[in-house]
Amino acid sequence: MCNVKFRRQHPIGPYFVDFCSIQHRLIVEVDGGQHAEQSPADEVRSLFLKSHGYRVLQFWNSQVLANTSVVLDEIENALASDLQNLESRAKEAR
Repeated sequence: MCNVKFRRQHPIGPYFVDFCSIQHRLIVEVDGGQHAEQSPADEVRSLFLKSHGYRVLQFWNSQVLANTSVVLDEIENALASDLQNLESRAKEAR
């Protein structure tokens, strides 16, 4: 996907994230139904990850299975926006 490497089950602080692109500071989480009941704990976790400079995309298992292309498009859009931001910052630094 866009020649970006993702690590699976990557540790960040006290948490393990499903997929993480270190280079792009992007986390992709794929959650099952049990997370509907863990909403407060998931929010604390997301705030921790965001406070460490990561963007977090969350998808339900059913979304990934039923609408894979939509999920991949969202991930690619997040990566593309990151690349545009990097290019803008590089131009400003010149």
